[in-house]
Amino acid sequence: MAGRNDPQGTNRDIRDDFRAEIREFLGTRRARVTPAQAGLPLYGGERRRVTGLRREEVALLAGISSEYYTRLERGNATGVSESVIDGIAQALQLDEAERLHLLDLLRGAGTTRPPRRRPAQQRVRPAVQRILDSMAGTPAFVLSGRGDILATNDLGRALYSPVFADPARPPNNTRFVFLDPQATEFFRAWDQIAGDCVAMLRAEAGRDLYDRRLTDLIGELSTRSEEFRHRWAAHNVRMHTTGVKLLHHPVVGDLDLPFESFPVGGDPSQVLLTYTAEPASPSQDALNLLASWAATHDDTERSAPANDTEPADSAETP
Repeated sequence: MAGRNDPQGTNRDIRDDFRAEIREFLGTRRARVTPAQAGLPLYGGERRRVTGLRREEVALLAGISSEYYTRLERGNATGVSESVIDGIAQALQLDEAERLHLLDLLRGAGTTRPPRRRPAQQRVRPAVQRILDSMAGTPAFVLSGRGDILATNDLGRALYSPVFADPARPPNNTRFVFLDPQATEFFRAWDQIAGDCVAMLRAEAGRDLYDRRLTDLIGELSTRSEEFRHRWAAHNVRMHTTGVKLLHHPVVGDLDLPFESFPVGGDPSQVLLTYTAEPASPSQDALNLLASWAATHDDTERSAPANDTEPADSAETP
């Protein structure tokens, strides 16, 4: 994402970054689909320089000309119709998250308006915090698109105590996953969690390549984590709204917690994340024990608000 830390787009076409993202995203999607998977014949003796689809094969499957698809993959997104996008999504076997990501990138490449500045810090409405606090037996969080924990209730803070141990505020789940050595123990399915974090961060970047705090985070992780760099280059995006999180808490041990996430009304970049446990299960017992520990544990972190004030200068690296 070189050059994207210039939120004003000074002396450069602001569409160039989106065009580059389109080229890289569609290129990686083509590479993963073989002709056999797409239902295309392989002629005997043909020597292919690519394992995936060629551009002309994507165009054939999408019902458009090879020249048109080539221009689109290079980022010329002017006037792309819904039917063309649907044809390309079908040809490349995109899921819903990938299709929405492509739409975001095409929208960005087609705009000439200067990118908007986001506020230096995101706020959680008091009513949302009251909802979190009312969910006494359920660990609950409000997360930003870049993985910041913007607000939580007491049980959520206790559950994610290893993440809150990082003095940086607000705590960031993705930074913890890739930069904290405790992460591989805390997340029992670390590989899956790492992939999900990067995929969600990639989707968020597609919505706004010029969010300075987002690009700072991506730059920090790319510099400090080879694992992150490798996963980021794959251009994977994913919706991650439900599932089961496998945790190992330092106080209560293993927990298998189904989770659900919901958009927070009024701010599409925020989601409400909740964890529950199966009734009468060992995980429910562990969660009850954790709630008791959270009520009695002398943790100075709990006296600070969850959505701590960020630096006034949004250009600072978090």
